[in-house]
Amino acid sequence: MERIYIKDIKNKINEEVKLAGWVDVRRDHGKLIFIDLRDMSGKVQMVALPNHKEARETAGKLRSEWVVEITGKVNKRPEKMVNKNEELGEVEVEMVGVKILNEAVTPVFEINDDGREVNEETRLTNRYLDLRRGRMQKNLRMRHEVIRFFRNYLSNKNFTEIETPLLTKSTPEGARDFVVPSRLYNGKFYALPQSPQQYKQLLMAAGMEKYFQIAKCLRDEDTRGDRQPEFTQLDLEMSFVEQKDVMNIIEEMLITAIKNLYPQKKIQQIPFPVLTHKEAMEKYNSDKPDLREDKNNPDLLAFCWVVDFPFFEKTDKGGWTFTHNPFSAPKPEHLEMLMKKENIGEILATQYDIALNGFEAGGGSVRNHKSEALEKVFEIMGFDKDKIWQDFGHMLKAFSSGTPPHGGIALGLDRLMMILQNEPNIREVIAFPKTGDARDLMMDSPSEISKEQLLELGIQIKKLNK
Repeated sequence: MERIYIKDIKNKINEEVKLAGWVDVRRDHGKLIFIDLRDMSGKVQMVALPNHKEARETAGKLRSEWVVEITGKVNKRPEKMVNKNEELGEVEVEMVGVKILNEAVTPVFEINDDGREVNEETRLTNRYLDLRRGRMQKNLRMRHEVIRFFRNYLSNKNFTEIETPLLTKSTPEGARDFVVPSRLYNGKFYALPQSPQQYKQLLMAAGMEKYFQIAKCLRDEDTRGDRQPEFTQLDLEMSFVEQKDVMNIIEEMLITAIKNLYPQKKIQQIPFPVLTHKEAMEKYNSDKPDLREDKNNPDLLAFCWVVDFPFFEKTDKGGWTFTHNPFSAPKPEHLEMLMKKENIGEILATQYDIALNGFEAGGGSVRNHKSEALEKVFEIMGFDKDKIWQDFGHMLKAFSSGTPPHGGIALGLDRLMMILQNEPNIREVIAFPKTGDARDLMMDSPSEISKEQLLELGIQIKKLNK
C-alpha cells in the first residue's frame, strides 16, 4: 500500500490508507487513545481502539513530534463529533497498524500554536522545529507560490531566467562587500554580490534583451533591526525600453499575482498612483509613503510609484555620492548637466521606486548605456580615471561595444512576502534567517576557522579593539 497525503483522505471514506507524519498531540482517554497526525498537507484525528490491540499498545507509547507511519480505516465522524474548526474535522482514522519511524525529545516549545509568544532567539536556535508550525509552513509555501507565479509570468513574456555568479569583484557600489579570500591567488579576494546589477547590464550588452533571476544579494551592513546580511530579490532587466515600460510590466504582474494568489486582499488604487520624489517628501515626508486610507485593514494594499529622484547627494565629507546606484541614467533633459558636471545637485535620475504600505518594495532605473556618461558619474564622485578603469573597466568596455538602451528593477521578495502574509518582520518569511545583529543561532555562525585553513589562505587574524 502506498502512502497518501492527509489532505486526500476525504476521498477515501471506508477505505484503508497508509499515512506518515508527525504526532501533533496525543490524548489518552483510557480505553481510547487519540492522536492528531500532521504532514505537509494537513492534520487529522486518529483513534486507537481496544480491538486493534497491537496498534493501541504502540499508540500508547507515542509522544509529540515522534515520526510515525500509520495504516488505518477512514471513517466519517458522527454528526455530534464533527469538528467544524478543522479542515478534516468530518473524518477520523481508525488505527490498524502503527510503526514508529523515529522518536523525538520533548520540543523546547509548543509547535501546534503560532509561536508568537516564544522568544525569537529560542525560535531561531531551533528553526527546524519552528518551521514545523502551521503559520511558518504556510509562509514558506506562499512564498513558493508567489515566486512560481513571477517565474511563469515573466517566462510567458519572453524573459530568460539566467543565473549570475556569486563570486565576483569588489567594487564601490554603496554597501560594504562580503569578501572571500582566494586560496589559488594568494592575497586576492572575491566579493559576494550586493546585487546582480553589473552582470544584468552585461547581459543586455550580450544581446539577451529580457533577463530575470530570483537572486541572492549579500551586503555587509551595520546592524539594523529588520535587515538581513543576505536577502532575495526578483531581479530583471530589459533592452530597448523607457521608464514606463518597466513600470507597466511590474505593475501588471503584481496586480495579477495578488488577484490570483491573494483574492482576499484589496489593492487600493489601480493603476498605481505616481508621485515625484519632491511631491512625496513635501506631502508625506517620506520617499516610500504609506497611502492606505485605512491603516487598520491588514488586507489593504496601497502601492505607489515614486519617480524623479535626485541623482546625487552630498557626503559627510562634502563630496558627491549617488542616491541609488551609479549606473542609473539621468533624465534625458539633464544629460547635458551630467556631461558638463554642472548643477550636480539638480540632476534627476531615471529612478523609479515602488512603495507598498510604507515600505520600499522595489526599485529600478533606466541605465546609462554609454561609457562616457558612466565615466562622468564616477568623476563627479571623485574617482580618478585610473581608479574608474580599475574598478569598472569591464563595464566601460562593454558599453563601448554596442550596448542597447536598457532598464530594469528589483523587487524585494522578503519584504513583499512579509506584507502579503501580514507578518511583523522579514524573518518570518525566510526559512533560515539571521538575527538583527547578523548571527545564525542555529548553525552558530559566524564562527572561527582552523589555523590550517588560515595558513592555507595566507591570512593572519588581528583582533580589532571595538
